[in-house]
Formats: sequence, structure tokens, C-alpha cells
Amino acid sequence: MDSRSSYLRDGIIAGLIGAAIVAVWFLIYDAARGYPFRTPALLGAAAIQGVRDPGTVAVSPSLVAQYTVLHGVVFAMVGILIAFLIVSAQSQPSRLLVVFIALLCFEVAFLAVLTWWAHPVVTAVRWWAILIGNALAAVGMLAYFFVGYRPLGRHLMGPWVRIAREGLVAGLLGAAAVAVWFLIYDTVAGVPLRTPALLGAALFHGLRDPAALVITTPLVLEYTFFHGLAFILFGWLAAGLVALADREPRLLFAFIMLFCCFEVFVFAMIATLAYWLLETIAWWTILVGNLLAAGVMLGYLLSWHRVTWREFLHAHQ
Repeated sequence: MDSRSSYLRDGIIAGLIGAAIVAVWFLIYDAARGYPFRTPALLGAAAIQGVRDPGTVAVSPSLVAQYTVLHGVVFAMVGILIAFLIVSAQSQPSRLLVVFIALLCFEVAFLAVLTWWAHPVVTAVRWWAILIGNALAAVGMLAYFFVGYRPLGRHLMGPWVRIAREGLVAGLLGAAAVAVWFLIYDTVAGVPLRTPALLGAALFHGLRDPAALVITTPLVLEYTFFHGLAFILFGWLAAGLVALADREPRLLFAFIMLFCCFEVFVFAMIATLAYWLLETIAWWTILVGNLLAAGVMLGYLLSWHRVTWREFLHAHQ
């Protein structure tokens, strides 16, 4: 963005980018579940026609088109607001914090209004799918703005770009290590993809009887996405701690403790949400998977911070 007069145009473009990202996300989500265009039809019926019962909604081109227009207009308005705030941040970069607060408020407000207006629709669509769609849109919109005004992005995000990249890669490597381990384990046991399907069914669909499990591609994809997202978030946290340890190597103790706590947390979460999983999935397989992930992530992160690691080791000799 080169001038204040351009924020209207850039806001509309960013909003339409965000709207398109959400639309593509739900197109993939609905197709994976075997109901193409189900989500825009449900949301359109709730927002435009006041329908409260998802079971009475039939997917139609007109309903999808109506909601798509409404969806685009709302995102364009949000984009204009964010563009205005970012233009203001050119003179006072600290104001960019307001942008992130505005995006967060948009997420909360959207879910709150939708829950109040049509709670059964939220249940049918899955709240986490809505949250993910809006989060992806926010990332896409911010990426557009930072590309449009690179100096502001470099000034504000420069120190964090490397941390974000390292955390993302570390998280994906950890998630892949666990996924490959359980793929091998399940294949050897004669039931490929059983573990992610079982965890997904327990987490998203409330499964309590392992014998009732039906392994499906959508179920595996749902859990795989959640699994990857959780590891990415953990990777960012770990990368942030390593970055702090560059200034104070003793903080690597906290870094190592983080991985130990991660192991305990996984078992505690499973025991709390679905304790029977520990009887169905051998505890040692979970431990091995997490240790493999921890090893891969530690190896990757420390390979980028070798000096810090050497200083830490020398300080304790």
C-alpha cells in the first residue's frame, strides 16, 4: 500500500482473498465428507432464511450463491477495516497490534453470533471447521497486506520470521515422524490407518467403543489435520524458546523440560478425554511415537542453533 487512498481497494481485495480461502476450505471439507456445498447452504439457510433445523436444508445453487455474496461482502468490509488500521500503522507500527486484536475479535464474534443465531447449524458444520476456515482467511489477508507493504512487515515481523519458519518445519517433521511410525505399526498389525482413525473418532465424534470403529478417509484426514496443527503450534513454542536461548543458553533447560512436559501432557490428555484408548492403543507405541517426534524436532532446531547448544554443554562441564 503506497498511500492512504489505496486502502479501500486493498481492503476489498484482501477481503475477497479471505472469502475465497474460506470458500475453498469448506469446499474441500464438504467434499471430504461426501456433501459438496453443504456448509454454505447451511449457513445461507440460517443467515438469510432463518432456518434452525439443519435436517430441513437442501443444497441449491441459489442458496449457495446468496450466501457466497453475503460472505464476500462481510469479508470485504473486514478487509477495509484491517487495511485502514495497517495504513495507520505505517506512521505508528505499534498500532498493528490492533489489527491482530481486530482479527481475533472477528473470530470470536463470528462464532458467538452464529452460535446464538443458529446453534444446530454450528453443531452440523463443526465449530473447529469454522475456526480453521477463518484462521486461514486471516493468514491469507495479512500475507496480502504484508506483501503490499513490505517495509512494515519487515519492521514488525522480521525477528519472528525465522522463528515461525523453524517452528513450522519442526512441527511438520514431528507430526510426520509420529504419522509414519503409526502407519508402520498399524500396517504390521494388519489394520492400516487404524490409530489415526481411532483417535479422530474419539476426539471429533465421541467414539467410546473401539469395536464400532469404521476407518474412513475423511476420519483419517480430520485427525491428520488436527495432529499437524497441534505439532505446528508446539513447534512454534519450541522455536521461540530456542531463540530466547540464543541470548541466555541456560534457557535450554526450559526447552528440554518443554519436551518432557509434552510427553506427560499427551498421556494425561488421552487419559482425561478417552482413557479407554490406553487399553486399545498400547501405551508404549504412543511413547515411541512421541520420542521419535521429539528427537526429530530437537535435531532440526538444534542444527540451527549449534553455537547455543555448545555453549550450554560447555557451561555444565
